[in-house]
Amino acid sequence: MNEADAAAERRRNRLRRYARLLPAVLVLVGVVLELVTPRDATFSAPFVAAPLAAAALLGLWGTITTSFLSLVFLAGFLLFRDSTIGSLETQTRIATGATVAVLAIGVNLLLRRSSDRLASARTIAEAVQIAVLPSPPASLSGLALAVRYRAAQANTRVGGDFYAAEETPHGVRLLIGDVRGKGLGAVEAVVIVVGAFREAAEQEANLGGVAARLDRALQREGRRQLGTAQHEGFTTAALVEIPWDEHGNTAGSHVIRIVNRGHPGPLLINRGRATLLEPSVPALPLGLTELGVWPDHTDEFPFPPGSHLLLYTDGLSEARNAKGDFYDPVKRLAHSFFAHPGELLETVLADVESHTGGVSADDMALLAVAHQKSTHVTLRSDTD
Repeated sequence: MNEADAAAERRRNRLRRYARLLPAVLVLVGVVLELVTPRDATFSAPFVAAPLAAAALLGLWGTITTSFLSLVFLAGFLLFRDSTIGSLETQTRIATGATVAVLAIGVNLLLRRSSDRLASARTIAEAVQIAVLPSPPASLSGLALAVRYRAAQANTRVGGDFYAAEETPHGVRLLIGDVRGKGLGAVEAVVIVVGAFREAAEQEANLGGVAARLDRALQREGRRQLGTAQHEGFTTAALVEIPWDEHGNTAGSHVIRIVNRGHPGPLLINRGRATLLEPSVPALPLGLTELGVWPDHTDEFPFPPGSHLLLYTDGLSEARNAKGDFYDPVKRLAHSFFAHPGELLETVLADVESHTGGVSADDMALLAVAHQKSTHVTLRSDTD
């Protein structure tokens, strides 16, 4: 996180702290108004508003305390100023204050329950995704790997983001993608794609052949679907190959090959420079062969020692801040150095959370890979 983002996060934290003082300020304003105004004037609005503010900004006990103090002060001042103790107006105002206090406590309980359910559902979504997508080993044929999956907060249904890594006779092959849709249907498609990839990665001589096998697997699944589902399903994916060198390992392999089927381009981070590896020939997502069939084009890029390759789904590149600005991984990760892929992914997750304020609308899958002998150290710049 750079200095500008850190300053913005500090401002947000200060604003949250100030907002939590609002219920107490409302009670204090009510007390001051009662003390400085004529005896025949009673200001009940601040005492009624304070519990509602507490319900939204404080925890349960904070809401109960604020409601109790507001009701005590309101009733005390009303009874003190009421020349005819127990008049209908006084009783009505006290009853209104008590009703609002009870409602505030109930609202706070509902908000807490909704928050707990959201957190629980998000945890379940992540657990299901991890069960479907077991993490690859941290070390694979001279490469260091790391993966992360982050479920959305705005939609707690299990998503269709996926990743896979396989050691094959042709080198280490990686896959990341995103199935259209949510829920169990998306999970089923993920299982089909990842299963087909693990088989095809071993058998196919090139990435184009692997992509074709995945496409046929999705087409077979689509024919089993009913209604419009058989025509609307598709999957974006990026397939990566890090070939063997002359010694039969990837430590000396300084190139990567990529077949991109409508997916966000991977990001290469090397010596503080972030480069988006976009396809030279655009291609349709997997599962759309009824619109046309073209040979898959394989792009080759340098993969020098010390560099990191970041594969991600659109939950990263389409993450928005409060102004509606998309997260730009090229800009945000420029001038950055990382000791290992796990550090890269933890930095990305923290940076995205800072950018969005902790609210994500889509699931996010991340896979990072680097040569295992990378010796770079973390050094974040102050540029945004």
